[in-house]
Amino acid sequence: MWVSLVLFLLGLLTALTAPRLLARAHWAEREPVVALWVWQCVVAAVLLSFALSMTFSASATWQAVRGQVFAPAPRAVVDAYELGTTGPWSAVLAVALAAGGLWSGAMLGREIGLARARRRRRRCELLVRAPLLPSERPGAERLVVLEGERADAWWLPGTAPRLVVTTAALRRLKGRQLDALLAHEQGHARARHDWLLHCSGALAAGFPGVPVFAAFREEMHRLVELAADDVASRRFGRLTIALALVELNEDRGVFGPVPSSDASLPRRVDRLLTAAPRLTAGHRLRLTAAAALVPVVPVLVAFVPALRTLG
Repeated sequence: MWVSLVLFLLGLLTALTAPRLLARAHWAEREPVVALWVWQCVVAAVLLSFALSMTFSASATWQAVRGQVFAPAPRAVVDAYELGTTGPWSAVLAVALAAGGLWSGAMLGREIGLARARRRRRRCELLVRAPLLPSERPGAERLVVLEGERADAWWLPGTAPRLVVTTAALRRLKGRQLDALLAHEQGHARARHDWLLHCSGALAAGFPGVPVFAAFREEMHRLVELAADDVASRRFGRLTIALALVELNEDRGVFGPVPSSDASLPRRVDRLLTAAPRLTAGHRLRLTAAAALVPVVPVLVAFVPALRTLG
């Protein structure tokens, strides 16, 4: 059945070419939210292509699956898919793709389980370092201040999310810099960036040889920070959040002459200071609409025989 093969090849082609095409998109740093949406649509198109290919391959191999998938379809539509003219490759492809789907689910479950374990451990450590007062309820305070010599701040997601700031960070951050840092972390929480990181991490860990999933994880880590920077800069200005990032990380050797392990922070600060103009609203709308059409392509391919028959 040619539809199953075309969908499988479409998924492979998208997985191989999309990272290269998106790497050339110089607008991504100017519009990280749009870039996040584009990446999600591309990955959804890859997964949808493989899922539909598995469905049609299984339908061509096993009558029980065929009866469930094509139960409401007219006889002419079923005949248009030529389900009885396939070779043994259909069963192999269906089983391989089904195994890949189960493995993806297992990796996602593993990633979520590890994240919850890390979150519980960090909450326990936080409770030890900042115990509740007699009148306090667990999760009532959204801001926790810890004694610490290292300037640091992080958002702890969960049912009762909290922003944790050390006293060293409070001493370093001046004026509205602390407010900008809080807005940055709140931008992560409101956009649920933790779920994007979980999904991208699960796909990259489950399929390390697939370029699109490795690039997806790398870009999610980069783009969510840029998006949160923009949330803070729109409220408090680019210079304010840039100075807050410098003050918070200057003791870690990030901004020294010798390249550090975290080279993303200097690039983030440079991006904030250069203040490249945003794309026009029309350009953003066109990019968003074009990305939304990418997952529609495998659906259209899947329905081509049916549309020809009914048309």
